Amino acid sequence: MSHTVAIIGCGLIGRAWTIVFARAGSNVRIWDSSPSVLENAMDALHATCVEAGEDPAILSCVTTASDMQAALKGVEWVQENGPEQLEIKQQIYADLDRLAPPEAILASSSSALVASQFASELKGRSRILVAHPVNPPHVIPVVELCPSPDTATDVMDRAETLMRDIGQVPVRLSQEIDGFVLNRLQAVLLAEALSLVAQGIVTPQGLDDTIAHGLGRRWTLMGPLATINLNAPGGITDYLDRYGPTMARLSDSAARGEAFAAETAQSIAATLPSPDQVPTLSRQRDERLAALSRFLTSTSQDK
Repeated sequence: MSHTVAIIGCGLIGRAWTIVFARAGSNVRIWDSSPSVLENAMDALHATCVEAGEDPAILSCVTTASDMQAALKGVEWVQENGPEQLEIKQQIYADLDRLAPPEAILASSSSALVASQFASELKGRSRILVAHPVNPPHVIPVVELCPSPDTATDVMDRAETLMRDIGQVPVRLSQEIDGFVLNRLQAVLLAEALSLVAQGIVTPQGLDDTIAHGLGRRWTLMGPLATINLNAPGGITDYLDRYGPTMARLSDSAARGEAFAAETAQSIAATLPSPDQVPTLSRQRDERLAALSRFLTSTSQDK
């Protein structure tokens, strides 16, 4: 099914979302408040397509808009990718709610702010939610759909359906929670990772290898709950009966917020590639993620 959407904000996440929608055959209008970003957006999108192994021809359905109002004309979905600053987000949504068609869903890519923080005073607050992607969303398909207390159930239903239509994997949350699901899980894992390295128990490389060549290998195919369901003969109840007390003891002694210390970051930074290498390494990561995504999609279709 073809959709008509607007991408508001054409930075890295906005461009990735553009590719997601364009790849699905949607009519996409893009707009950014920065004229220079908008002017260079199509060239940047072309380059991103090439890096991800996508045919740049998919961009034929993408057009740039001269202003926000033009971008929003007749759309059914708006994906906003503005700065993670509350005052700016509030102004953007005041404009979106005023200018977008009344039936259009307004979705934020926010990873830190929940919708009630910038939508609770708006007339159209029932059509606003967070659609939080994982960077980069054009090669990592999961997207967390987080409602505010005011978001209508039918809006969540439509959002879930649309995300499936465009090939993403929606995870529907029942209520707002700080950090959503992914960042809360990531925060706990990162705290323990930083603590283990800071204590000298494992090197940064050893820590990363443990995830990349251990837990990460399994978690590429299934999540942690499905994993432990296979790790005991009697499934998850058997697993928790056997290993629950040990896991509880480890969890109770795990690192917390104090692990995120500047001294730890500086120590680990000395073992990692320098910041000037990050753009090249990020492109290489995205290329490999794209290849993995294609492989996983092909194996899933074979079933």
